[in-house]
This record gives sequence, structure tokens and C-alpha cells, in this order.
Amino acid sequence: MKKVYLLLLVILLSTSIKAQQTNYRASKEIKHDLVHTKLKVAFNFENQTLLGEEWVTAKPHFYHQNTIILDAKAMLIHSVSLNNQKLQYDYDGFELTIKLPKSFKKDELFTLYIKYTAQPEKVKQKGSKAITSAKGLYFIDPLGLDPNKPTQIWTQGETEASSCWFPTIDAPNQKTSQELYITVPNKYVTLSNGILEKQIKNNDGTRTDYWNFPQKHAPYLFFMGVGEYEIIKDSYKNIPVDYYVEKQYAPFAKDIFGNTPEMLQFFSKITGIEYPWSKYAQIVGRDYVSGAMENTTAVIHGEQAYQMPGQLIDENIQENTIAHEAFHHWFGDLVTTESWSNLTVNESFANYSEYLWLAYKYGKNEADAHLFEDTNAYKNGQNYDKHLVRFNYDDKEDMFDAVSYNKGGAILHMLRNYVGDEAFFASLNKYLEDNKYKAAEAHQLRLAFEAVTGKDLNWFFNQWYFGNGHPKLDVTYDYNELRKTVTITIYQTQPEDFIFPLTIDVYEGTTPTRHQVFVNAKEASFTIPYKSQPKLIQMNADGVLLCDINENKVLSDYIFQLKNVDHYMHKYEALHEVAKRQDDRNAFEAIADAMNNEFYKIRKLAVEKINLSNKFSKRKEIAKIMSLANSDPKTLVQAAAIQTLGKLTDPELASVFEKALESKSYIVMGKALVALYYVNKPLAVQKSKDVPLEVKNIIATPLTRIYLLENDDSELAFMASNVLSGMFLSRDKSTQLLYKEAYEKIGKSNNTIAIKNLAEDVVVKGKQYKQYGFDQVGINLLRQMIQMQKNANGSNEKKNIAIIQEAMTKLLQ
Repeated sequence: MKKVYLLLLVILLSTSIKAQQTNYRASKEIKHDLVHTKLKVAFNFENQTLLGEEWVTAKPHFYHQNTIILDAKAMLIHSVSLNNQKLQYDYDGFELTIKLPKSFKKDELFTLYIKYTAQPEKVKQKGSKAITSAKGLYFIDPLGLDPNKPTQIWTQGETEASSCWFPTIDAPNQKTSQELYITVPNKYVTLSNGILEKQIKNNDGTRTDYWNFPQKHAPYLFFMGVGEYEIIKDSYKNIPVDYYVEKQYAPFAKDIFGNTPEMLQFFSKITGIEYPWSKYAQIVGRDYVSGAMENTTAVIHGEQAYQMPGQLIDENIQENTIAHEAFHHWFGDLVTTESWSNLTVNESFANYSEYLWLAYKYGKNEADAHLFEDTNAYKNGQNYDKHLVRFNYDDKEDMFDAVSYNKGGAILHMLRNYVGDEAFFASLNKYLEDNKYKAAEAHQLRLAFEAVTGKDLNWFFNQWYFGNGHPKLDVTYDYNELRKTVTITIYQTQPEDFIFPLTIDVYEGTTPTRHQVFVNAKEASFTIPYKSQPKLIQMNADGVLLCDINENKVLSDYIFQLKNVDHYMHKYEALHEVAKRQDDRNAFEAIADAMNNEFYKIRKLAVEKINLSNKFSKRKEIAKIMSLANSDPKTLVQAAAIQTLGKLTDPELASVFEKALESKSYIVMGKALVALYYVNKPLAVQKSKDVPLEVKNIIATPLTRIYLLENDDSELAFMASNVLSGMFLSRDKSTQLLYKEAYEKIGKSNNTIAIKNLAEDVVVKGKQYKQYGFDQVGINLLRQMIQMQKNANGSNEKKNIAIIQEAMTKLLQ
């Protein structure tokens, strides 16, 4: 599962922090083992229900059993039988307790037949921040009433929602093979786990597709997708690799997903285990409830995966997610977490696979930048007190957080660094080989590493997997010029005890001498000799240790660090610190020099941070930024350069902005429109009106900025469709404020279409993010709009208020 981090700022600020529960969350007791699951399903689109028949084969795990309990949420159970003999059962809407005709002993197989109706709209269990709904089966525009949305069906099983569409033992420590017969109208294609072995045309305009998956996997990985898709064929060796996309994105499917075969090859090589499944398919689902999901051989992505060439030229924002879900086919699908407490043995590996892929494909800088951003996401959340492996939690859904994912990935990076690459990947291989098609936990991971390396790793796992927090270090330096030594003293200020290896680089010139030390106490000192007075001492030089470091660096230290230290994390830190002091000539010149850095993210950051309004001559720097705007190999740097030049409001730069409007990059085009507006308003407005419709929503933010500055009421309906995303899902504060202004302008307006667009979006997002409390935020927004309409007293006041009140009614349903 790849999460989407939502920045619902209003809600997050008002949400109280729950105390960690003390109840022990045991793994689900295994009374029966699932063996095989055969399903036949059809759909009632109008009622949004599934008509199902199931043959579930199971056996007692150890003790004799005369009943079996299956998870089955919000279903109608029509009949249960064994060998044509009807069985007695009890059903409470959550569990189906079936009385067996005799006491079955260990490993004695039996196959139950169950006829049922699944009613996903009546499911009561809630989702999480990672998976925003938990009803298992989703009908998207089932009656085809929305002209902007196709009819689709898709499922989402994690954590325990597969039991919303078929009875099962819905636990990650179960494994079953499966067969699935899906009956749909002929116009739809289907996707499920395994291979499509047969298609049967029926006499009523429907077709039955037979999907067979003979290998074992967990019930939460079952998947079913239905819709009008184009199937773009690809392959890895002799294994089909398919991309299911809506027709308009078919020409770009390989641009989005086309690295998948190379990922499968790379992951097969580093794990030492060839891709273990019969196919690899990816499908994009509308209104999907998370980022993506690793259903075995049938991955689903949210619609953010859809990108046009003008976006892909900047970066493929889905590529990390594609890698993440692919690696899950080893860690999560082949070997599955034994319990949700051990979720990190799934998610930390998928998270770290993003680093591994980026380093392999694009180089160490790209990977280090990604790891740094991920680690900061963990640190900036309320995560310090959470254990990586948690046997005490409020709800299993709470395990899907930046600890299980981001911190877990950082811990794997530290483990790899400690044991070495060869041992690390050999240990992964052993863990996978020993536990394939089974469930496992962190202890088994430790045992695999110990078996390969011969090292006792209890200390590592106890503090990082079964403990919480991370080192917080105060560092001091004591120079002895007579002896030519520096004593580095490290104080750990966090309450937990940590021991760890640490890398220290000492710069006597521009090339460092590296020292490896091991910190094994709350206070530790290390004396390092030098020949000449060090210009800089860089702690955690390789960026491996997950920690916070407090040390007394001055501006000259940061300038030297920016110019000479290679690791992205330290360059980023130095650039931010130096940028604060550009009133100093050396600091300004260091920022200007960083615009020449070989790594584009440093160039981009330097361009964004440089202060062109200070007292120093800037002609050379402006010329450099113009050059970056015109010809930097990265369009993201070009866009940053245009935005920086735009702040100068210099008419002489108009030609740079006009040229940028011809860019294939939508972000460059958007930045150029805003920059041009401040030096040639008529041309910028004209160009904004000429933007093709399919591009308009992609560059909605710069267009909204122009339309607000122009007070252009004719574009209110367009702005309304993007207001909520801009106000609540943007990371940029200026963007949030921009859309807040747009919201207030629309709320006061007489424009009925704009009011309707905004109100409908409030309903959609209010329901989509209900678990965050966004339904209540939506109600408040609608109430404010009613008051704004009353205060404005426009000619359409009554009509507009009626539209808003209707939206409130829908949101409250």
C-alpha cells in the first residue's frame, strides 16, 4: 500500500492526539487454515450490490473443530451447505459462525458452499489516513449519470475489507489460492489476480471472465476491477505486464508505467528471487481510496497516476509508487506480515525499494534526496513515541503511518550500511526463501540477518524495531592545537538509550578524511588527529543515521559545507542556512554558485532562495537565471528560474517569459503566464484564455492567480472546481491563501454555475475524506457560503442558497 499524505490543515489542527492504547493486540488465532477460495460474482449496478456464490476450502489448523467462523460484513446470507447438506449458522452482520456436520481433525479438508449478497454501502467499519474508506467493494458512477466520470468497479482489501465482498478468514496470517468468475456487461473488461483463462459470452449481453490464481496469498490481496479500459501490453521476459487505462491516456500508458519491466528485473536481481508470479498488471481506478495497492499481480493506482506529456516531461510523480507496489510482490505478497503489528515488514521494504530504484536508475543524489524528504516527513509528524513494531495500538488502521513506512525504510538503510551490501541482500534472500508463501514477522527478519552475517543483532532490533524514537545529539568540539587533535563529544539528550555507528568527515582542505566511530553510551568522546586546523567537521557525514544533531556552526561553516560537502542532506541544510544571511557577500555568492550545482534539486533550491533585491551587483546572477530559464536540462529548474525572474517585474524579461510559453512543460507554461502578467497584462490574459481545455485544470493555480488579479468573473466556474484541493491539499501556503481568496469571491458571487461547482465539490470531498472530519468542515464551508450570499444580496441569492442547502443535505446523508 502506498499512502497519499493529505494536508487537511484545518482538520489536523483541530484533531486531538489520542493516547497510545495499552491493550495488547494479538495476532488472530489460527483455528482453521484457508486452502482455496472459488467465487462466482455478478453485480446489481442500481443497488450497488454483489450477487455471490462461494466455495471455500479449509482445514483445522491443529485442534479438532466442529464450527468455523468466517468474516462477512454487512451481507445477506442466503444459504450455507457442505456436500449439498444445508448447515446451521449464526450471522451478526460481521461474523458468520457455521456449525459443521461433524468434528474435523487437523488437516482434514472440507469445502463450504455459501450463497450471499454483498452490500458494501451498508458496511460500518471505518478507514484510516492511509486508506480513506473500508467498505471493500466500490461502485463508481454505477448508473452512468456523471458525464465526467466512467462507470467502474474496484475492490480494496487492506486491511480487513475483502470480507465486505466475500466471506473469508480476513487476516494477514492466512494464505489461500483462488478462482474468480466475474459476470459483467460485454462492454467492460475485467481484471483480477492470476491469469484470465477463459471468457464465456452469455445470451443476455453479459460475459463471464474466469481468472485463476493457483498460488497462495493473503485474503486482503484479492482484487477485482471492472470498467471500460484500454489494455496496453508490455512484458518482462515471458511474463505479461499490462496497463489498464482509460482511452484518453492509452497513448501515454508506457510513458507512465513503462519502467515496470525494468523494475521487476532489478528487484529480481537484488533479492535473488525471480519475480514469482504469473503476470503483472496495473489498473487506474477513479475515486480510489489511497495512493495504490499491491494486490498480487493486479495493482491498482489512484487517478493521480494519470499524467499528460506536459507533466511527465517534468517528472513522473507516480514512479516511486510504481516501484513501491512492485517490490511488495516480494515483501508483502510472497512473504506477508504475520500481524498488523508487524506491518513494517511489508511497508518498510516497499518504502526502501523507492530508494533502491532511484539509486539504480537515476543515481545516489536522487535517492538520498528522496530518503531525506521521507525522513523529514517522519520527523515532522507526531511519531516520536511510536514503536516500529507495535503490539499496542488504538486501531489497526493507525499502523499505516510514517513510522511503519518512512522510519522503517530509514532503519533498513542503516541496517544495510551496518552489515554491508553483500550481506544485506543475502539476508533478504534468506528471509524470502525461508518464508515464501507464508506469513512472517520482524523476529524472523532478525534471524535471517543473524544467520547470514553471524552477528548478534538483538541490540539493533531492540532499539529500532521494538523501541521508539531516535538519537538527539548535542555535539561539542575541543581543539588541542599543541597535540593537533580535536575531541568530539556527543551527548544523547533523548530519554531512550541508543547505540549506533556514526560517520564523521574531517575537512582539513576541500577533501575530507572519513572516520567511523561507534557510540555506545549517553556521552561518548572521540579524539581525532589532524595536520592542519580543520575547516569543517561534518557529523553523520554519510547521512545514514536517523537522528537530530545540534551543534554550533557559524555562517562560514555553512558556506564551506554548501560548497564542499557532497551529501544532499548536508548541502540542503547548508543552503537553507546560508540563504538566511544573503546580506553577507560571501553568503550571496555561495547561493549564486549553488545555481551551477550538478544536481538539479540543489540548482532549483538555489534559484528559489537567491535574493536579487540585496545590495550586491546582480547582473551576472540574473543572466545565469535567464540561462537556466531558457536551457536548463530540467524543466523544474526552468520553472523555478522563471518564477524568480518574475518577481523582478522587469519588462525587459518579457521575451524570456514569452519563449517559455512555448515550452512542452505545463509547469513552465504556468509560471511563465504569471510572470508575463506582471510585465504585459493584455498578452498574459490573452494567452491564459488560449490554454487548451485539457491543460487548463493541470495549471489551475497560475490561471486562478491571473483571474483573481483581473477580477475575471467569467472564470469563476473554472476556479470553483479547484478551490478545495488548493485550500486543503496544497503544501504551499501561498497557494492555500490564493484559493481561500477564490473561495470567498465565489461565495459572494452571483454566479450560479460557480456556486454549484463548489458546492458539489464540497459534497464529494466531504464524503471522500469523512474519516478526517472533512464532512463537518464541508458543512461549515457551506454555511459560510449561505451567509456570504445573504450579505451579497445578489439577484440569484435564493437560487444559490437553495443549491448550497441541497449540497448540505447530501453531505449529511
